[in-house]
Amino acid sequence: MLSLQDVSHVYANGTRALDHVTLSIPRGMYGLLGPNGAGKSTLMRTIATLQAPTEGNIRFGDIDVIAEPDRLRRTLGYLPQDFGVYPRISAEDMLDHMAVLKGIASKPDRRSTVETLLNQTNLWSVRKKALAGYSGGMRQRFGIAQALIGNPGLIIVDEPTAGLDPEERNRFLNLLAEIGENVVVILSTHIVEDVSDLCPRMAVMVDGRIQLEGSPLELLQATRGRIWMKTIDRSTLPLYRERYEIISTRLFAGQTILHVLSDADPGDGFALADAGLEDVYFSTLARARRAA
Repeated sequence: MLSLQDVSHVYANGTRALDHVTLSIPRGMYGLLGPNGAGKSTLMRTIATLQAPTEGNIRFGDIDVIAEPDRLRRTLGYLPQDFGVYPRISAEDMLDHMAVLKGIASKPDRRSTVETLLNQTNLWSVRKKALAGYSGGMRQRFGIAQALIGNPGLIIVDEPTAGLDPEERNRFLNLLAEIGENVVVILSTHIVEDVSDLCPRMAVMVDGRIQLEGSPLELLQATRGRIWMKTIDRSTLPLYRERYEIISTRLFAGQTILHVLSDADPGDGFALADAGLEDVYFSTLARARRAA
């Protein structure tokens, strides 16, 4: 169990990136949803001991993360949003080097670890290839391979599917789901489908605050009966913005489909929508921005 209690972080210029974040994250996949700039990466770096919070407490099992960062690092796997590698080195050699840094001193143990990880991430056939020649999806799978060195108990992945094509995204998410059966995996993303496909629990973060937390099914249930939809001509959209709380719009066959938030039937030709997790997310963003 990873526990965060009143974690805040204020940068030197006065920007409050985290505002009293409190979460309990159990074993398994946990989704952290939020728009760009919500503070997700700051929170991930703080949990990963790359920066200390201004205030608050973080514990992973019996580890005081802030007081004992080295203990956490021994059981941490981290895939940041942008990670650097030596481009001319092969995946096999790079993983071997990283295994040394992780404290795996025995060469046979490192060989076994590297072979297992290359097979697990489906990179065995390109193990001799320089990392500079990897596609975006292959690089992300390599990133997970390096994060798994040493059998970590806590894995953090920050925006892992951004820029991946659908096939690579599915392959990557399936790999995460397999890993997440036995350890704590935090998936930080702004892509709703990543969370809905994988995570039995999730939170929505906006402006450094946790705005919503629970299981996707519970959160969907709380939204049912409050999301309404209508297809309109795009030219009339400004009129609808004046009259309704629009949480999302999308184009279909040249027309605009509105989703609005309303506790009662708004009339005017709106029909009750079959709300999805995207509606939960967008309604949370709208409520947070309205309160700001």
